[in-house]
Amino acid sequence: MATHLSAVGVEKSYRKGKNQVPVLHGVDMDVEHGELVAIVGASGSGKSTLMHVMGLLDSPDAGSVTLDGQRIDNQSDRRRDELRNQTFGFIFQFYHLLPELSALENVMMPQLIRHGLWSYMGQRGRIRREATALLERVGLGHRLNHLPTELSGGEMQRTAIARALAGGPEVLLADEPTGNLDAATGQGVLELLRDLNRERGLTMIMVTHDPQIALQADRVVRLAEGRIEEWAPALA
Repeated sequence: MATHLSAVGVEKSYRKGKNQVPVLHGVDMDVEHGELVAIVGASGSGKSTLMHVMGLLDSPDAGSVTLDGQRIDNQSDRRRDELRNQTFGFIFQFYHLLPELSALENVMMPQLIRHGLWSYMGQRGRIRREATALLERVGLGHRLNHLPTELSGGEMQRTAIARALAGGPEVLLADEPTGNLDAATGQGVLELLRDLNRERGLTMIMVTHDPQIALQADRVVRLAEGRIEEWAPALA
């Protein structure tokens, strides 16, 4: 199977005061189509930085990111925006739901960004039906019109997952998707992600600090001192 998403020789540093602090040191990472890969490592090891670079939320200082063999990190701002909206879906630890919008409206929002206001209004019925179906799929058909403040942590994360799926992404990037949840709720969210991975053939990269969560992925990649060590555990 051909490699779907790759990082090659990725280096990244951040400025801290007057100093440049290196985070990634020539990282190489391949993720196959339909694979669920967990990235683990100590705090500050660069887990989130690597995921952000591969998802075009940040740019490497050196190296490259390719999708289906085509380099994408050096594309124009407009093309990178299109890829983030159409090819990648993002899930974050703290949900990032818009507090003034209902669960349904939050899930519909990526389509407004994609289509623009006038085109969106012309397709609003279809978009609403698709967003409703996504919320039903993640077990929130009874919470469509609830605001984020009226949802539990697990329900907010499920809403965020539905929103990430709204654009029909090929790659789902999840940064500590269970980190803000209790163990039982986090396991439920992971099982949902695993089911979606299998049902839709979604390629997934998941950053986690929880080794038990990581061991349920197809493959675990460990970052140590800005470099990769990896092994392939059996599914739990």
